[in-house]
Amino acid sequence: MENTPPRRANAVGVHSVDRFVFSVPALEPAERFYRAFGLDVRVDGNRLDLYTHGHPHCWGSVHANGQPKKLQYLRFGAYEDDYATLARRLQARGPACAPHPLSDGQGAWTVDPDGTPVQVVVAPKVSPAVKASPAAQIAVAPGKPAAPSRSGAPKARPRHLSHVLLFTPDVLRQVAFYGDVLGLRLSDRSGDIIAFMHGPHASDHHLVAFAKSHAPGYHHSSWDVASIDDVGLGAEQLRAQGYTHGWGVGRHVLGSNYFYYVQDPWGSWAEYSYGIDFVPADVEWPAADHPPEDSFYVWGPPVPPDFIVNHEAPAPA
Repeated sequence: MENTPPRRANAVGVHSVDRFVFSVPALEPAERFYRAFGLDVRVDGNRLDLYTHGHPHCWGSVHANGQPKKLQYLRFGAYEDDYATLARRLQARGPACAPHPLSDGQGAWTVDPDGTPVQVVVAPKVSPAVKASPAAQIAVAPGKPAAPSRSGAPKARPRHLSHVLLFTPDVLRQVAFYGDVLGLRLSDRSGDIIAFMHGPHASDHHLVAFAKSHAPGYHHSSWDVASIDDVGLGAEQLRAQGYTHGWGVGRHVLGSNYFYYVQDPWGSWAEYSYGIDFVPADVEWPAADHPPEDSFYVWGPPVPPDFIVNHEAPAPA
């Protein structure tokens, strides 16, 4: 059937990052930031839900609790046929974990090796089933300019959540857990410094990634846009609204996507991403261990000194 969700034969694993959830001191800065970023932001009391315009799915939630920014939990979606096996894996291989108090209480729960609660629920697949298409090119008549005027340029509006990247003291331990328990697959890594993992049932090059730090934490969320022009437009719309600290525009090596990162009010980042590699359900991605100089970016401006600072935990003395 044409609309049958993609599935890798003889593989059990989650298919999507269904939601990422973190907390911040106050909601107003979060609302202002994510609206400037181009998301459809919906406020419900002390919670902010993050949607992309025109898509029914809630990709993330931000809670205000008066405390420093902290990742609260991750929720993954699974096919109904996989759920019982995944729930048994969580029970057998992960520490027992009650549902997070900020969650809906549904599904199966465990904690990963860094202590982050992980929820698995039966849910529709919201990660891409095929490689995201670029924006349609508008034909330009000969003798007419192709670029819009600056004042008439459209706003960048992300289409879906691509991935989240987490800090961890032990990258390879996280890779083993998310592979053995949730069924994610290694895409690429660079030693024990950084690793990228995709879903078995078709996904972008990575749904989750892990970068080495002295403590766990949330580094960034990445959002798919329809063109490299949207990456640049997003950077410009953020600068115009006072969010001037960023990195890009550039192009990554692992994942291949064009990027621009902007720093959020709490020291973490949000990324516009275009053109990331895609792993179909019937393709074995050639995972490899890359040297550091070939694992970060092909071209772009210098990396800001605070790009890899983990603001969720004090640096060791």
